[in-house]
Amino acid sequence: MAVNLNLSVRADVIDINGDTPCKDDIFLVDTNIWLWYTYANLTTDLDAIRLAEINTYLDYLVEADSVGATLTYSGLLMTELASVIERTEWEIYKKDNRKSSLGKKEYRHNLPVERANVVKLVESAWSQVREFAILVDVTVNEQTTDAALKRFQSQTLDGYDLLHLEAISRAGTGQIKVMTDDYDFCTVPDIQLFTLNSRAIASANLQQKLISRSPT
Repeated sequence: MAVNLNLSVRADVIDINGDTPCKDDIFLVDTNIWLWYTYANLTTDLDAIRLAEINTYLDYLVEADSVGATLTYSGLLMTELASVIERTEWEIYKKDNRKSSLGKKEYRHNLPVERANVVKLVESAWSQVREFAILVDVTVNEQTTDAALKRFQSQTLDGYDLLHLEAISRAGTGQIKVMTDDYDFCTVPDIQLFTLNSRAIASANLQQKLISRSPT
């Protein structure tokens, strides 16, 4: 069932299907794309259309790297990678072993072989990100959290994304170019959103915030 959303688009939105990354681009690559790049189990049960979209994101990511664009991440990324990987492995274990009532705490503490596998997967994902992209040093202090909370009043992102975005903003990377499938970033002013998300693109088009970059 389709969900009707009232997206107030404040970012400049770029459809990556019609865009070519440039050497001068500095991208903040969102967690969803890093997970697709580093963790195969997240895409196991997806249909062909969704897999094609994901492959387009990954092709764009690799192309950006090949032309010398800067791909960035922060240390905050590790927390979400670890959380999503553990949750996914827990769901897989419950399904494969018909243990629908198994709690995540039980999975974490009572199954050492499973825990070791989760650790290995998180370490592998983190290693791949570190080899592929550049760490942007960020400081999460009172000023950062206060500013993230202020963003919360007008930008409809979740708490993690608000904090991540504020921390990156304070790192002084210039205008932020976010590569993501998350349409929540539409609500953030003064950024460029590189996406395939159909809701983000359609809303941006209606609000005259869908832009095309001239080839360089």
